[in-house]
This record gives sequence, C-alpha cells and structure tokens, in this order.
Amino acid sequence: MIKKHFSEVEEQEVLEYGSTGTTIRWLITKEKDKAPRFSLRRFEIQPGGEIGIHNHAQEHEIYILTGEGEVYTHFETNEISVDDVLFVPPDEPHGYRNTGDENLIFLCVIPYLK
Repeated sequence: MIKKHFSEVEEQEVLEYGSTGTTIRWLITKEKDKAPRFSLRRFEIQPGGEIGIHNHAQEHEIYILTGEGEVYTHFETNEISVDDVLFVPPDEPHGYRNTGDENLIFLCVIPYLK
C-alpha cells in the first residue's frame, strides 16, 4: 500500500492545448507507484483559467472537488460544480473552463493504453 498527501506530489503547470491558469499533480502513476492499470491526476484551474479543447485515446473519469465551471465540446457546454461526476469517452474533444471565483479542482482517472 502507498499513502501520501497530495501536497507531496510535484505540481506542474499545464501548457498544452492553449491552457491557462492550470496545474496538474500526477498522484498515482505506473512509474512512481507501480499502479498497473490507471493513473490518478489532480487538476487545479484558477478563476478565469482553462484547459483548451483536446482529445485523447483514453477515457476520463472525473470527480469535481471544489469550484464551478464548464466542460465543453465543439457542440455543447455543460456547467460543472462540486460533487459532479463526468465521463469523457475516448477520442471525444473536450475542454474545461473555470467560471467561478475559487479554484476549480478535480480528480481525473485515466487507464493505461497497451
């Protein structure tokens, strides 16, 4: 078993996809924790910040911890807030925007692709 506090994990700025005001912490990974199937990530988006629209081959399971904002595709926008849960299918273009006054923080689980 591995136990750690999120603050022990390096915080990195997210620069891809035209992102602004966003950081990521790779909380659980194959490389550091020997997790065989999934990574667990923690994103923090400052007010007015966003992760620009992008897509991945892997699905995403997301749980909103704090804040409020929007998740969007090329065709729709949905409001998100505390305790919302999202499923983003593989290859679906998506982005996130903080529309609130506090940091939008969420956990994101992704599977390893073979």
